[in-house]
Amino acid sequence: MRAEITFEAFEQIEPGPRLGEHFDRHWPRYHDWFLSEGEAARTSYAEAAGALREHMPELVPVYEAVCELVGGGDLESRFLAMWTPPSYLSGCSQAVLRRGDPVLARNYDYAPERLEGAIVHSRWGAHSVIGTSDCVWGLLDGINEAGLAVSLAFGGRKVVGTGFGVPLVVRYLLETCETTDAARNVLRRLPFHLAHTLTIVDRSGDVCTAYLSPDRGAVLSPAVVATNHQHRVEWAEHARATRTIERERRLADLLAHGSTSVEQFVSAFLEAPLYSRGYERGIGTLYTAAFHVREGRAEYRWPDLAWRQSFGAFDEGTRTIRYGEASAA
Repeated sequence: MRAEITFEAFEQIEPGPRLGEHFDRHWPRYHDWFLSEGEAARTSYAEAAGALREHMPELVPVYEAVCELVGGGDLESRFLAMWTPPSYLSGCSQAVLRRGDPVLARNYDYAPERLEGAIVHSRWGAHSVIGTSDCVWGLLDGINEAGLAVSLAFGGRKVVGTGFGVPLVVRYLLETCETTDAARNVLRRLPFHLAHTLTIVDRSGDVCTAYLSPDRGAVLSPAVVATNHQHRVEWAEHARATRTIERERRLADLLAHGSTSVEQFVSAFLEAPLYSRGYERGIGTLYTAAFHVREGRAEYRWPDLAWRQSFGAFDEGTRTIRYGEASAA
């Protein structure tokens, strides 16, 4: 299978026209996904906005600004609240190298046609944030200027409940928290829609792997490696398809060697078994990201390309990545 994604990096310090253009570009796809189970399956605007006000009040002014920016429609506003959205599955590997400047590295494994491909620098609250966009204003991963980095992976369980879509949880942590311990406290009180795993690290090297699910809340672990199962495999078919055990073992072996350098650590994500070419099955690796928390730097990697971003030097522009062949432009 061959596919391509044009990644775009842009600054939107406050919600504005570029975010509106980004919404317009992706809304047709999100509209179909949001209504894929029928409109009756989605919660009302009153319930969705009410949940946001109750659990994430700090985000309400930004939420309202984004809703107004895209026209203030009922359906659009319900989608943007990310309260009990439709289900979605992905792969993903993530781990933290704690020696020296702690580095959180991750692979995002998903279907190419479903990725926004936007790297956004914003300051919508207390902190500047650089992250990979999802659901327009949510994040798949990112770093804030306080030195906190977060990334998400699917948790490998079929359970579905009432709660927030995880991209908004990642955004909320990076907007409101400066330390891993502060993130732990937030996660203890939030409701979650699906089983996902977050890997979190701060400037001190404090790591938390948070196993999120609607039926268990947040189970907080000091583990420095996460793939697509939580403690143990509970969905065997998904585990085999994504090679979650093999990827976990590779990361554990890599971190067990005290001589592993940062470059060796990050480069391993571009090789099997961490790097996946299962694009036709929706689990191919679309990008590797490495977040250097003390330096305030994010690096996006592909087999033949590196794109560096930082709070001091954010590089707006585009990069086109072709999958299924060895080329990028």
